[in-house]
Amino acid sequence: MRKIFTFILALVAGVGTIFATQGALSGKFTINADGDQVVFSQGNLQYVGTWQFATNQWDTIGAAQSDNHRDLFGWGTGNNPNNVSMNSSDYATYTEWGNNPITNGGNKANQWRTLSKDEWVYLFYGRTDAATKFGLGSVNGVNGTILLPDNWTLPSGASFTASTTQGLADQGGCYYNGSGNNFSHNTYTAAQWKTMEDNGAVFLPAAGGRDGTGVGNVGSGGYYWSSTPYDEYGAYGLLFISDYLDPQYYDGRSGGLSVRLVKALEGLEGIDQIQNGQLHDCKFIKDGQLFIRRNGELFNAQGVRVE
Repeated sequence: MRKIFTFILALVAGVGTIFATQGALSGKFTINADGDQVVFSQGNLQYVGTWQFATNQWDTIGAAQSDNHRDLFGWGTGNNPNNVSMNSSDYATYTEWGNNPITNGGNKANQWRTLSKDEWVYLFYGRTDAATKFGLGSVNGVNGTILLPDNWTLPSGASFTASTTQGLADQGGCYYNGSGNNFSHNTYTAAQWKTMEDNGAVFLPAAGGRDGTGVGNVGSGGYYWSSTPYDEYGAYGLLFISDYLDPQYYDGRSGGLSVRLVKALEGLEGIDQIQNGQLHDCKFIKDGQLFIRRNGELFNAQGVRVE
């Protein structure tokens, strides 16, 4: 019995906290009709010689992109973040950014991933009340798009306006409103945003885009990659500007776009993802029994590997 107990302790040691993940926001977002949910990272992905998430959701590097200091990446450059070639053939193979250890995101490989094109579309079109769970706005003086989690409760004293209630209309796969500046629909100071963020809200800053070494549209345009190719030259992503939002936009693979990573739920709420093999090291309870997933294998509380 002592050996079994020792084995269990060895399995649990080093396994991530069951209810919290470093670098993850609290809001849960359904990304497909099967009901799978993810949480977003605390900020856009950055490469500064090592991989990290921006400290705040509104933080961007902007025009100051350089080798080992960038947050606008060519498509699939998880293995080559400093690639600024304008030749699409130099981006023929997709390498997931989330395969890398991210220093303030758990610092383990294969913990995060990029949304697919269909998952971006589902966030803005497919989930319950999708059209009223996003809005353009600004946070701490930075323009961007706000996403509300599935089970959203407006904090006391806070406000939120869905842009679709202010004229941003569905055009059959994208949203458009040519009347006025839609970034004015929601405005938050850093302190006001903290209240929203604590309740699970996500902010995607308009970080601009890069073409070769040139950067433009900082503060006026947000361009975010998906993991889905369009053709041999392009790939899908999310685009938003002051009057337009398209979750199935596509760009040339050499374009420098933002990356915002997600991960599946952990712990009790991640039981379906655990069974589908979408999670890594964690522990959870099902039907009153403790299970431990470590290094791709599943063990029960007696230390016996289970299928």
